[in-house]
Amino acid sequence: MTDKRRKDLLSGNEAIARGAWAAGVTFASGYPGTPSTEILENFARYPGIYAEWAPNEKVALDAAIGAAYAGRRALATMKHVGVNVAADALFYAAMTGAEAGLVVISADDPQMHSSQNEQDNRNYAKFARIPCLDPADSQEAHDMMPAAFDISEQFDTPVLVRPTTRISHSFTPVEFLDERLEIAPRVKKFPKTPQKYVMVPANARHRHPVIEDRIRALAAYAETSPLNRVEWRDTELGIVTGSVAYQHAREVFPNASILKLGMSYPLPMQMIADFARRVKRLIVLEELDPFFEEHIRLAGIPVEGKSIFPLCGEFTPTVVRNAAVEAGLLSAEQFVAPPETPRAMPDVPVRPPVLCPGCPHRGGFWAIKKLHLPVNGDIGCYTLGVVEPLNAIDTAGCMGAGIGVAHGAGKASGKKHVAVIGDSTFFHTGLPALANVAYNNSPVITVIMDNRVTAMTGDQPNPGSGQNLMGETAPRLELEPLVRALGIKHVKRVDAYDEKTVEDTLKAFKKLDEPSVLITERPCALLPEVRKTYLPLEVKADECDGCGVCLRTGCPALMKSADIHAESGRAKVEIDPTLCTGCDLCAQVCPSDAILFRVQMEESAHALPV
Repeated sequence: MTDKRRKDLLSGNEAIARGAWAAGVTFASGYPGTPSTEILENFARYPGIYAEWAPNEKVALDAAIGAAYAGRRALATMKHVGVNVAADALFYAAMTGAEAGLVVISADDPQMHSSQNEQDNRNYAKFARIPCLDPADSQEAHDMMPAAFDISEQFDTPVLVRPTTRISHSFTPVEFLDERLEIAPRVKKFPKTPQKYVMVPANARHRHPVIEDRIRALAAYAETSPLNRVEWRDTELGIVTGSVAYQHAREVFPNASILKLGMSYPLPMQMIADFARRVKRLIVLEELDPFFEEHIRLAGIPVEGKSIFPLCGEFTPTVVRNAAVEAGLLSAEQFVAPPETPRAMPDVPVRPPVLCPGCPHRGGFWAIKKLHLPVNGDIGCYTLGVVEPLNAIDTAGCMGAGIGVAHGAGKASGKKHVAVIGDSTFFHTGLPALANVAYNNSPVITVIMDNRVTAMTGDQPNPGSGQNLMGETAPRLELEPLVRALGIKHVKRVDAYDEKTVEDTLKAFKKLDEPSVLITERPCALLPEVRKTYLPLEVKADECDGCGVCLRTGCPALMKSADIHAESGRAKVEIDPTLCTGCDLCAQVCPSDAILFRVQMEESAHALPV
């Protein structure tokens, strides 16, 4: 008999994808968002499944719920703030349950590596009365997927699985069976049980006691679940922990006894009480909210947590160790400094986030800034329009917020506002906001920066890309007719690299007392097919006077040269040909016409004198 066990080095996201496939998942839907994106990208490569990118997280979860209602194990993936968008769906699914397993991935982001907040989504599990599992490494990320689907089906509930950025993107060894659990559909026909699945008030009132009974049953299950375990060592110190904080506990407190909670909600309160009785000092080590700590305190068990360890930010061994020394949990002598770096690190200048060379959004911001109007944005590559030297965005809150904020601020103040949004974000939550602008005749200038992809998370396709996650050709949703259908009369599509037309259109829209939409179109400069078309530019040194106008576009390919203009004393500009894409914005804004394509430079050099 062949041994089908394998061992591989996987990221947490790769392990979740593999675990979901092994658990027999046949349907998965999600919206890309760091740190969750790679889960669905990897899952889509497995045989015998269907996977899709949805326009937003609520649509993704509704679709997964439908698949689970139809008796197929289903997965929905998103980052932590995506659960805010999907909350309506999550809460009704918590009330109804499903015919087959339903798991929702919430990839939380302590330290806000790529997010606008640090919300701790264990709170969503408590709020919705559903179980939450917290993996502590890639092995657990893999193994918790089959466990989550089993719990979902045993207790008729959605299950929240909550990796954090450190788990999602770290690689650890994973041992697994190289096979898939083949599960027949749990129902042959779509269920006709409206009292369970139609959440009108009369039915919902009967379902609420059911989910309260269910969460009590889950709490009893947590007491004996292998997801929760005690590691006995010295009983002078006992630590309650979970997720990546468990790894820090093992490193910083190697001799302490540990209660590791893989099921972070509901909590095994009897197990915690028994553990607390056997240790001299009880502490909680958890990132972000004092979630475990508050539950333990409410049970009347003396415990310390956030009085020792930070409430904000991501934990590291150094952060945990320093806090422990300050609190007297470790002596200063026990602090072991990391070994010295064998050679000095080079003095590298700080590089802030910036729009890529050739980014089609750059010219739009250059033009928008000339309007001297407040600019409201949201989440995407174009949020980088806020950084110097463009400084072109005044607010950015969440996906799709820019249009709504621009409308509200304009109506309240009587001033015209500009809203900036990307194509993927427009499909995500911009549509209802623009419908509101049209419905209420708000003179907002909305700029939809269409680069054909969901670029910030790695160029995933969206409804405007013409391709789906499975690599199949898909209908391309055209923005202009869609915007007109919402009731916007003043709509114009423009090549994002045509700076003059972009500026002229915006100036014309500024004079209107009605809603207007400018759609700037150019594929993302990082797409493989676009990379093949790069044609770098070059500065004609004898014509550059060092005025610096081109540098104010913020393109990383532009830099000051060592050549000084004799009359002004200013440094001239040069272009790094390894970075330049040939977008031509710098040439269009140069008042001296000193920037040409390299081909033009060569032709000029070989031209015959007149």
